[in-house]
Amino acid sequence: MHTISRRAALANLALLALCYPARAQVPEQLSVDADEAPVALTRFAADQAGKRPAVLLLHGASGVERKPRAYERYANALSAMGIDAYLVRYLTTADAPVFDPKTSTRERREAYETERFDFWAKRVSAVATAVLARPDSSGRIGLLGFSLGGYVAADAAARDQRIAALAVLYGGMPDAMVSETKHLPPLIELHGEADHNVPLAKGQELVKLGKALGVEAELVTYPNRQHGFDFSDTDPMTADAIDRVTRFFQARLRLA
Repeated sequence: MHTISRRAALANLALLALCYPARAQVPEQLSVDADEAPVALTRFAADQAGKRPAVLLLHGASGVERKPRAYERYANALSAMGIDAYLVRYLTTADAPVFDPKTSTRERREAYETERFDFWAKRVSAVATAVLARPDSSGRIGLLGFSLGGYVAADAAARDQRIAALAVLYGGMPDAMVSETKHLPPLIELHGEADHNVPLAKGQELVKLGKALGVEAELVTYPNRQHGFDFSDTDPMTADAIDRVTRFFQARLRLA
């Protein structure tokens, strides 16, 4: 387990301002057929010819529009490294009312999520099928999930052996899947130590599960950081998280 130092934090604050500018190229809007409704995608293509690996980004319960720049920073960093990034809107219109804080409760949302994790994971696998079938695909694909999307990514990676790498930010494995999981790809979990939405124990559980299955599994913790810490435009740990995730996928997805 790695913990971030203050010295590294100061260096990363400067890195954040320099390395993740707005993207000049306009991302491509796509759609993939799946159960209930099509899945909308935003594709951030790498500026590189030939066949390339890909990473599917799975947003949190609030969706993409609330913090689009936060997700775009990860997508831009990945595409700059020669990896196509796809922002996947896996929720359906039927899911929306449950995640509206004005009309729902935490208890209702958690019960609903338990019933829908496998369904969302299947939608993600449908997207993986479409991406892997593209002529520019190298056949290597990873999942990057945030909060709720981290749980969905872990569920999908456990069920779909085509997933070659898994990165989870402040998420974990759905409870029902912990004892059922027989496979995981190499994974990294990033988690704030002061997270009250998803306890650090859930990230520790996922990493422990990966190690028990004999795969490379790393936990990176961030002292005094809360849920969604990497969505900040000024916190130096944002740059650290993006850098670690990008380097993780670059190493795992470019293997022959």
